[in-house]
Amino acid sequence: MEKKYKLSHYLYKYRVKYILGILTLFAVDIINTYIPQFTGEVTDGLTARTLDMSGVYHLIIKILLCGLAIALCRFLWRYFIFGSARAIEYDMRNDLFAHLETLSMNYYNKNKTGDLMAHFTSDLNAIRMSVGMAVISSFDSIFMTIMILIKMFFNISISLTLLASVPLIIIAFASIWYGKNIKIRFEKKQEAFSNLTDVANEDISGVRVIKAFVRERSRLKEFAKYNQDNMDKTMDVVKLQAVAIPLLDIITGLSSLITLVYGGSLAIMGKISLGQFIAFNQYIGMLVWPMLAIGESITTFSQGKASLNRVYSIFSAKSEIIDNGTYDKPVMGDIELNHLSFKYEDKTVTALNDITLKVNNGESLAIVGKTGCGKTTLVNLLLRMYNVDNGMIKIDGIDINDYKLKHLRESFAYVLQDNFLFSDTITNNIGFGSSHPTMDMITSAAKNALIHDNIMDFKDGYETLVGERGVTISGGQKQRSAIARALLKDAPILILDDSLSAVDTDTEEKILNNLSQIRKGKTSIIIAHRISTIMNADKILVLDDGNMAEYGTFDELVKKGGIFATMYEKQQLEKQIDSDESNEGEVK
Repeated sequence: MEKKYKLSHYLYKYRVKYILGILTLFAVDIINTYIPQFTGEVTDGLTARTLDMSGVYHLIIKILLCGLAIALCRFLWRYFIFGSARAIEYDMRNDLFAHLETLSMNYYNKNKTGDLMAHFTSDLNAIRMSVGMAVISSFDSIFMTIMILIKMFFNISISLTLLASVPLIIIAFASIWYGKNIKIRFEKKQEAFSNLTDVANEDISGVRVIKAFVRERSRLKEFAKYNQDNMDKTMDVVKLQAVAIPLLDIITGLSSLITLVYGGSLAIMGKISLGQFIAFNQYIGMLVWPMLAIGESITTFSQGKASLNRVYSIFSAKSEIIDNGTYDKPVMGDIELNHLSFKYEDKTVTALNDITLKVNNGESLAIVGKTGCGKTTLVNLLLRMYNVDNGMIKIDGIDINDYKLKHLRESFAYVLQDNFLFSDTITNNIGFGSSHPTMDMITSAAKNALIHDNIMDFKDGYETLVGERGVTISGGQKQRSAIARALLKDAPILILDDSLSAVDTDTEEKILNNLSQIRKGKTSIIIAHRISTIMNADKILVLDDGNMAEYGTFDELVKKGGIFATMYEKQQLEKQIDSDESNEGEVK
């Protein structure tokens, strides 16, 4: 993990504010210790009749000034320390998101979205509390305890202070045990919360499937199971806190009891004054907060440590895609595959095996084959979503591993099989791939993708907000919006991954005609199941279980009478049957 992601890096960044916050906190603790002293002086002065009203007023003014100073310093330490904690949370969240963007597809294949979201919410919140409130609690408890003990020891009674401090030793040892156990329980709680978040996120995203299959009750039971586990793990933390915090109160109360019994006897015997006895009782009362703060700070630090380890696990993750290329000259569009083979690391079967072909700049390559034969894998390798060996893929004669990763991917416009639209306006979705898209550019791309008329039918036109993943528009509209986004980018190489499956054949034909006009001189790769989509492609690659089964032009493959010809004949027959049924319906 890089040093810049260590918590020490963030703390060092805001070290000045932390130092100022701790200094003002230290000032509060020092001033606080004088209030019982002044109260004792007033009591002794009035008891011994050595203090007149002017003297009383003088001490009262001192107490009021202490109160004002404490209020000001408390504002300052909150501003410095709480503000720094919030800033650290902000920086860490930005860095976490930025780091996630660098990770390869393999990482997202292995980690669930809900778990990652839990890192951004509960884990970062726990870290913020540990570098904010816990810092204040720990420093305050340490400083306050030391200051109070000094006052009690030197100004009142050594023996009374030593006896009243015995419970503090018990608290110190108990806090060590408590910290270890609360950390273990909190880690389990965070894991349970992540699982719950993931189930909730997945079920909300798939609510249409749940409703369509009438699985609400079964999913509710599944959610309830994870919710119960989350509650059980949370209760394990709460139960330990419920036992520990009252015990701290009891132990702290022992100090008060010792003060009343032994301190009272000292006052009766005249070894300490009444004012000193009252001041000592106030000091013991002031020690209650530090004692409780010790337990709270240990809890918070333990929770923050557990969450920090979870966040560190993300920062420690490295992308398998190493961006060490240097080539960044403009891409023309020649693509060469040289004995390309690939296997996913968690699979035993080879996804692609010994694919060799060449696509010249300006040509179109169609890829067909059964589901799972490796079509999408091939285009993902072109984009370096996964690693391939040197020499297996070349673009313009340059190995793709030698390209700067950003430059390589900027040379592609990709319409994914699973069309993804953001919860944003249609304008922003179409213009997503361009740095500075104009409205004319967006409109032109929409017209070429045959989505413009549909957009204009919407009440808000191009400013229409689409739902999550584009659920508020039809599948065909999603596909054409995604195509418009790719066309606007106007990259040297266009990839359409089964991107016309949700449109009718007439619309498909018009879009393909538009592509042939606006994409002249640029390379296109089209993955499709419908033969009509790829009839005019320069070359067609037929994949079968990752193998290069057939390769050639449309006419060559039809004459060959192989896999492609069988697919073509079958689709033609289905088309004829549909046509005959339609004609029969019209006659009736």
